[in-house]
Amino acid sequence: MTKTYYSKVSYLLLGFIFVVFFGPLIFYAFDEGTDKSLLGTGLFLLIIFAFVLHMFFSTTYTIKDNILKIKSGFIPFNPIHISEITEITKTNSILSSPAVSFDRIEIKYQKVNSIIISPKDKHSFVKDLSTINPNIKINIS
Repeated sequence: MTKTYYSKVSYLLLGFIFVVFFGPLIFYAFDEGTDKSLLGTGLFLLIIFAFVLHMFFSTTYTIKDNILKIKSGFIPFNPIHISEITEITKTNSILSSPAVSFDRIEIKYQKVNSIIISPKDKHSFVKDLSTINPNIKINIS
């Protein structure tokens, strides 16, 4: 069985990143006008923002056999053996993670490891994990 879940996307977070990237350029353009250096900087930031967009819309969580594979854009994370997952809880943590929404869950595995993710359909995602490992403590309400 292979099932892939996409990350839920927070457009508020995406908008904030857009303002951080391009807000200063807009103020600079109104203040100083446009020139080649401003256009070059804008193009450079646009390329980086395109990379951010790619990461936002291609973050996936794939369950295959007894393995959870997490990928954010071009960046793969270490696979997690579902049998080693001990707990899944709802979290409000803003730590950097492969979660592109504020609606997040934390997966604890092995004895000390954890990762924060944000699947669109978290209830089906958690159900699929608990079907493979019924010993997972779940608190996502």
